[in-house]
Amino acid sequence: MISFCDKRGPMLKIVSQRQARILEIVRDAGFASIEHLATHFEVTQQTVRRIVNQLCDQGLLRRVHGGVSLPVQNPNLAYGSRQGLNPDAKRKIGQAVSDFVPDGASLMIGLGTTPEYVAQALSHRQNLRIITNNLNVAMAFARNPDVEITIAGGTLRPFDRDIIGDTAVRFFSDFKADIGIFGVGGIDDDGALLDFYAGEVQARQAIAANCRTSLLVADASKFGRNATVRGGHFGDCHYFFTDTAIPESFRHLADQYAERIHVARNGKAAA
Repeated sequence: MISFCDKRGPMLKIVSQRQARILEIVRDAGFASIEHLATHFEVTQQTVRRIVNQLCDQGLLRRVHGGVSLPVQNPNLAYGSRQGLNPDAKRKIGQAVSDFVPDGASLMIGLGTTPEYVAQALSHRQNLRIITNNLNVAMAFARNPDVEITIAGGTLRPFDRDIIGDTAVRFFSDFKADIGIFGVGGIDDDGALLDFYAGEVQARQAIAANCRTSLLVADASKFGRNATVRGGHFGDCHYFFTDTAIPESFRHLADQYAERIHVARNGKAAA
């Protein structure tokens, strides 16, 4: 666990202990009400909600009516495993986006492995300003002195190497970038964009709301992939970069938004 210390250090430690105890209570019982947790810790219900919201944003608990429960079994793979999935497709997408982005641009880059590949493709560029909640993205640019990097503060998801939750939303809201680049957990057949945790959706939507041009980046495997949290629509994005033709079962989206779709062929984007 990584913490950012300030003059409230003792309080941060207490909150961390409460988080651990809340997780134990919910894992033992399967559910805990906000009222019960407030009574147990002798604090206000508002304090409990603040603590459990942090746990829910990290995917450790799930909000339900009146309290919290264990999260639904999550089909998403660990980040390290996802990095190795479809690497050629992600490299093609990364290079196509790099060809699209001009030198001197300000970029918001979100969480996920495909945005990380985009960052790697852009890592040698000049005079970029990078605004991100993804530590892998930050590290991709870290050796380039011509790039300015601003990273979100907050609680790190160590296995995903990113920061989500209210702090990430507020962070992106403090800026206005030329281009926002973000991935997605899945794309439903009605065009809905899906992710695995509410905090991921909130961070992605904050990027889209605070950039002038939004780029969704996803390889073809994301079409029809099952994820549980809905947020945004395919048509909300200014451009979509992918590695191959849209699957036939999603032809209705391809036809409706044809001018926004860029298919990366040998690293070059073709509309």
